[in-house]
Amino acid sequence: MLHKERIEQLNQRPIRDGRYVLYWMQAAQRARYNHALEYAVRTANERGKPVVAVFGLTDAYPEANLRHYAFLLQGLSCVQKELAQRGIQLVVRHTWPDQAAIGLSEQADLVIVDDGPLRIQQQWRSRVARRIDCTLLQVETNVIIPLEQASDKENFSAGTLRPRIRRQLNKYLISLRHRKVRHQSLTMDFNGLDAADPDAILKNLQIDRSVAAVKAWQGGTKEAEQRLKIFISRKLEGYDKGRNDPTLDFQSGLSPYLHFGQISPLYIALEVLKTNCHGKDAFLEELIVRRELSFNFVRYNPHYDRYDGLPDWALRSLNLHARDKREYSYSARQLEAGQTHDPYWNAAQRQMVLTGKMHGYMRMYWGKKILEWVDSPKKAFEIALWLNNKYGLDGRDPNAFAGVAWCFGKHDRAWSERKVFGKVRYMNAAGLRRKFDADTYVEQVESLTR
Repeated sequence: MLHKERIEQLNQRPIRDGRYVLYWMQAAQRARYNHALEYAVRTANERGKPVVAVFGLTDAYPEANLRHYAFLLQGLSCVQKELAQRGIQLVVRHTWPDQAAIGLSEQADLVIVDDGPLRIQQQWRSRVARRIDCTLLQVETNVIIPLEQASDKENFSAGTLRPRIRRQLNKYLISLRHRKVRHQSLTMDFNGLDAADPDAILKNLQIDRSVAAVKAWQGGTKEAEQRLKIFISRKLEGYDKGRNDPTLDFQSGLSPYLHFGQISPLYIALEVLKTNCHGKDAFLEELIVRRELSFNFVRYNPHYDRYDGLPDWALRSLNLHARDKREYSYSARQLEAGQTHDPYWNAAQRQMVLTGKMHGYMRMYWGKKILEWVDSPKKAFEIALWLNNKYGLDGRDPNAFAGVAWCFGKHDRAWSERKVFGKVRYMNAAGLRRKFDADTYVEQVESLTR
């Protein structure tokens, strides 16, 4: 079922009589459990037209590098095959996403796009809304509860958003119907890249190649769904107790796929709800409440990626202690190289550099220590975000921005005041050792280089 609350008209242009309905794929890079795509199919069937999907591939997406592009293109290859099986052509254009949509809109009845809350995504959608001569509709598909239905303002914490979400879960936790496409677009002639050969596309992109692709991670919906099956069958039962121990493997590993929209959070939730595992509630809390709290943050806080976007109490406290003497002080490059006195922090940084992902509990410790070791909280925030975005396959999205901001007080309360941190929550190595075998974690990360 596709609720009308998911649909928003972004301009006041008419629906025309063109050759096809255009689905502008951007943040939801998948052919299944995609509300925007299904709405395009339904609309095209009603109008007796085929569906064409377009994806704009730019060399200059902010902070993206070879690691991110390789994963993205692996996913697009999967999407192209799955769309073709439904009679839908995917046109990949080597240009900015908004330019790709504008170009193919010229022969479209209307354009339907998925939702993207980041600043650059909103800019693209606003530009297309102004430039095209037909209707532009946005359909929310990357969250379970439409953002404005969950809340019309930025929420202080999960505690304030959770009851708003829970009241509406039964309405939105509903399977999505995949309609048959009545008119195919596969024979239409468009000038685009062949997504079936991601390596060839990569060679021709003028991108930052300083961060290598990660062989352990293969992009695409099929790979994401396989990881979900393994998680449910082997890890979900112990997720509640084991998720915060990085020496164990109880995390789902789905965040990179959610970042690129290669798997739907709705599909994940429905699959998890089919089980009777004890870890089900804890996992759904992270997938729905915590993740959608991060979307709420990005949607309503215009400074979500800046130090000034932190809560007023945290800014006052951190600024008050900005000149406190640090016991240890490191530069951005020393931190990037994992050259600190702390073996646990170095291991966390190394894990992200090598694998493209850091254990969630270690990410909290990692961010707190950057705050402790850099000579100003503003600079510390910028370094943490830079490192996370550069090396993380799941960086540069709402969850990542909220995760880094949490280390500096976002979505948290004031604690007892101390040097450097002020009233922002403090973490130390002794706390790690009490919670799990931190030395084993270091050994596990070191084994990745052998």
